[in-house]
Amino acid sequence: MELNSSVESSLPARPTTSMTDLDSLLRKFQKELSAGTVSLALLAVLGSAGEPLYGYQIAKQLERIGGGVLAGKQSALYPVLRNLEGAGLLDSHVEPSMTGPPRRYYRITDAGRTVLHEWAAAWRATRDSVDSVLGGLEP
Repeated sequence: MELNSSVESSLPARPTTSMTDLDSLLRKFQKELSAGTVSLALLAVLGSAGEPLYGYQIAKQLERIGGGVLAGKQSALYPVLRNLEGAGLLDSHVEPSMTGPPRRYYRITDAGRTVLHEWAAAWRATRDSVDSVLGGLEP
């Protein structure tokens, strides 16, 4: 018994995690998840749209369809939209607006549709794998 207590007392104290730390870790995790899924979600929204959409419409669709989980700052969508356009997955054009500044409308390209299907398959495989690992956890 003497040995165990001396070993335990020589171990460094384990740091405690406060609720603030837990909240911070959750926000970081959500941000990392979001970074990988926003492009897929944007392609999906534009892939299912019957017409080109501008940023606000895209953000509202994400909010409505994603139940608020994918909703974030609308301004954060524009760099992703530009990157997708730069990769040839989206096309855009600008039209004047009667109620404000001109609007940039986005539509998915044929290459974007192909990538959407590939990314969706990769997403489903990843989701299924993670769900299998998490299967034993209580909600």
